[in-house]
Amino acid sequence: MLKDAQGLIVTTDSVQAIAAINRFIDQALCYGQDAETAIFKAIEADPTCALAHAYAAAYYLTQENSKAWQQVQPYLQVAQRNLAKITDREKLYVQAILAWANQEIDLAIGFHEEITNKFPGDLISVQQGQYHYFYTGNKEKLLKIAQKVLPSNPQQDYLYGMVAFGLEQCHQLKAAEKIARQAIALNRYDPWAHHALAHVMETQGRVNEGIAWMESFADTWENCNSMLYSHNWWHIALYYLEQENYQKVVSLYDTQIWERANKQSPKDQVGAISLLLRLELRGVNVGNRWQSIIPYLYSRIDEHALAFQDLHYVYALAKAGHTGWVNQMLQSMQYHAIRINPFLQKSWLEVAIPAARGMVAYAKGDFNTAVTELKLVLPRLHEIGGSHAQRVLFKQIYHDAVLWTQKQSWVYGITA
Repeated sequence: MLKDAQGLIVTTDSVQAIAAINRFIDQALCYGQDAETAIFKAIEADPTCALAHAYAAAYYLTQENSKAWQQVQPYLQVAQRNLAKITDREKLYVQAILAWANQEIDLAIGFHEEITNKFPGDLISVQQGQYHYFYTGNKEKLLKIAQKVLPSNPQQDYLYGMVAFGLEQCHQLKAAEKIARQAIALNRYDPWAHHALAHVMETQGRVNEGIAWMESFADTWENCNSMLYSHNWWHIALYYLEQENYQKVVSLYDTQIWERANKQSPKDQVGAISLLLRLELRGVNVGNRWQSIIPYLYSRIDEHALAFQDLHYVYALAKAGHTGWVNQMLQSMQYHAIRINPFLQKSWLEVAIPAARGMVAYAKGDFNTAVTELKLVLPRLHEIGGSHAQRVLFKQIYHDAVLWTQKQSWVYGITA
């Protein structure tokens, strides 16, 4: 047995495997583009290392698509075969990833909480616990799982970024900014800390400062994975949107967001869809850009990895006029909601599906239906995940639909 860079025991005798695991941990925490390569090197160095296989499975699960779920299975099988000989921490982690793969998110969260209680140096568990809390809308616990291990990790700069984001999501903006700046003082190359402060400045309307801040760190994102690279540029685009510099927003979409995206990645697709939608809400003609996204969305129709993603997919399909695909997806969402884990079922049935109907209605210009469907679910949209900055889009759609219904009532009133 050897220790990783976090000081935690890993069941392996391979120095090469430990070095690769350390590289994976660093890449995962900094959203680097080499996480996949690193974890495969660990498996190659020690094919029996259960933790390395669990990390590989976790990496694929973060992709949130059906192809990745299929890729997960062989790694989980190896991890399970080697359960008997590994440490308690590793067993808990394998169980957490198994639960995630089975979409038993409540169980996965429980395992990550237990790991972070007993082994506060395990920052991968903190990160993945935050991930689950983010997509189930529990902002308080998203913050607490990171805060509780901070005293044990005073020099772990990536943890400061996690805490900063949790503080921002809990509207503790002053504290969030302070700790984000601490993170960056420890490590200028911490894109999640940049991201946390971008949220703070956006919430406070510090548009010019936000642009200058984010663009001053843009050079450090070149080694990020496509998700965070494009997402941090997405935040810059939102600042320019507030300035009504729409030409700049379209340019960023073309050069930094969709052009640099992994076009097979759900999260990259969601970012692109949401930015086009925001531009159209401002009256900007986005040309044929919807059509460039649509070919990548057919495989999403029956996927249902995250409800938050589905709302974007179904809107884009409706916007592009694929009525048959839209109807197929709405039916598939209903079927999925009926058979999903009870922990997630209520939010799918009572929030996601009505919201999806509202998004489709808005895309079709049926503003009365859009208002009816969205009005009741807006207060509960946090239950399906996403940040404040991401979810505000649905409120904007609702308010725009209200304005259209008022205009229609006025026109019909005059003509009557």
